[in-house]
Amino acid sequence: MSDEDVKRILETYRKIAVVGMSKNPEKDAHNIPMYLKKQGYEIIPVNPTTTEIAGMKSYNSLSDIPLEFDIVQLFRPSEDVPPFVDEALKTKAKVIWMQLGISNEDAAKKARDAGLVVVQNRCMMVEHMRLVRSGSKT
Repeated sequence: MSDEDVKRILETYRKIAVVGMSKNPEKDAHNIPMYLKKQGYEIIPVNPTTTEIAGMKSYNSLSDIPLEFDIVQLFRPSEDVPPFVDEALKTKAKVIWMQLGISNEDAAKKARDAGLVVVQNRCMMVEHMRLVRSGSKT
């Protein structure tokens, strides 16, 4: 995926369902979504172990979210990705984003075949800082 493609995703889509968002502020699965929230993205935590993260309602699963969202950001081990992609395919999500260190070719192919854009093994915060924020005046 080209830098232009990644930049387009980050500039176009603003609502992110974060699967595996952590309550622990010491973890990347907490800090990265919080960074994105500060950049104006709407963050929707998905974590079945809690009802709230950083003042935001947390949902048990993607199918429990009553709102539409554009991106499914995955903070789950690579081998755990397929069921989340299957669930995402039942929503109006447009992008599956597997965070740095996470990739699953079979799940990615299934998502692409269904018309979704797939990003694998890339940090959304790093890419935002590099491609979007670096070009702004903030």
